[in-house]
Amino acid sequence: MTAAAPGASSQRAVSLGTSSLARWLWRYAPPVVVFLAVIAIWEAATTGAGRRVIPPPSSILNAGLNDFDVLWRSTQATFYEAVGGLLIGTATGVLVAFASARWVTARSLLLPVGIAASAVPIIAFAPILNNWFGVLNPLSKMMMAALLVFFPVMINVTRGLLEVQPASLELMRSYASSELQVLLKVRVPNMLPFFFTALKVATTLAFIGAVVGEYFGGTSEVIGRIVLTSMSGGRFDLAWAGILIGAVAAIAAYGAVSLVERVAIPWTGALRADA
Repeated sequence: MTAAAPGASSQRAVSLGTSSLARWLWRYAPPVVVFLAVIAIWEAATTGAGRRVIPPPSSILNAGLNDFDVLWRSTQATFYEAVGGLLIGTATGVLVAFASARWVTARSLLLPVGIAASAVPIIAFAPILNNWFGVLNPLSKMMMAALLVFFPVMINVTRGLLEVQPASLELMRSYASSELQVLLKVRVPNMLPFFFTALKVATTLAFIGAVVGEYFGGTSEVIGRIVLTSMSGGRFDLAWAGILIGAVAAIAAYGAVSLVERVAIPWTGALRADA
């Protein structure tokens, strides 16, 4: 056997590290450059005397730092409402989807109701929910978020349970598998990519629903009320700070769902990489 060159392994490691760094830069450098360019243009276009509806980023940052305690408490309250609504809407959507996929009668009854509920403007539900659960009760905001979450979860989970390859079903039936075995070994694994796709959309919708619900009443230390009172008082920098913090919280929730997706169904990431 021929011995390897003394520096061959180290050179191979260096080349692999260089290629990984190049791929990382190729993937993440363009959006970072675009983001920094947008911030620079925004700052240059809005800097100057006078009150502006869209203040410069430096003013928004200063307002966020000066009122950090209030914004932090408000973000925690809104995050709690959004996550609660996400859980309620997801659980309800999954239950309705399983019922719709199992029974044709349930599908014909529940799907039209879900579609009709999603077509109603969300702000029309706010006064009703505030009267049902109380203006100061976080549950009223959770239910607003749940209404937005329910429809995408229900539709996508139903599709995932029903749109199964016929060959997979025929294979399971050839082994005399029960309906429960088909559900657990074929339908549920097929449904998981649909479910996580819906869940990533639902995370942002949950924050939208919670903030919209806060506009119609609630405690003073929530993101929606901070934005509304700041806009009314001419504190546009504080209002934008609240908006951006809410957006960051929604992005963090989206990232958490993406991380869980990679752990739960790693094969989808491999298929995307191969494609």
